[in-house]
Amino acid sequence: MTRQYASGGSEIARLVVDRLGGSWTLIDNEFIDQVARLAGFSRDEVARREERAPGLLERLARTLAAASPEMFVTGETPIPVDTEEETLVRMTERVIAEAAAEGRVVLVGRGAQAVLAMRANALHVYVIAATPFRKTVAVERLGVDPATVDRVIHETDHQRDQYVKTHYGRDRQDLTQYDLVLNAERLGFDGAANVIVAEVKRRGWI
Repeated sequence: MTRQYASGGSEIARLVVDRLGGSWTLIDNEFIDQVARLAGFSRDEVARREERAPGLLERLARTLAAASPEMFVTGETPIPVDTEEETLVRMTERVIAEAAAEGRVVLVGRGAQAVLAMRANALHVYVIAATPFRKTVAVERLGVDPATVDRVIHETDHQRDQYVKTHYGRDRQDLTQYDLVLNAERLGFDGAANVIVAEVKRRGWI
């Protein structure tokens, strides 16, 4: 699931998992935790660095570690920013691939639509909403300061777009790469979740 910032995508994903039943898993904040464990980063460090294009990263002052030998980096010398970014991207891709292989997962963000673009058994969903609606969600549900909400929405969307463009050469706004494009304002969170669940059932995945 790809989503515009404050469109309600994360909440819709939780509703979908609840309605699909206990055999389905949401990979959202848990996803950050998994990447953090693979990388040896704290969750906060990963959250700050993910969905950013190179150049917006500060250097890490610690060892990078990963789940496979070729991704293991050690030493006290700071590692170049581009190396840090690529290491994190590769580890993120690994978690996405492993989660997809497990099956019955709902992946939210982190370029999953690009990583899994060629998988036949993936349902790609893009959740959108009008800006006034998103501003309300950002302020009332996410605790964003009303004085900065316009900037936060613009910058977050831009950062997510740049992440996908930089690492996968894809335009996140190209609607042809999605199976469903859902307007959360018009459908409501429950309605959007119902559409997704209905499509999952139609495909015989439950």
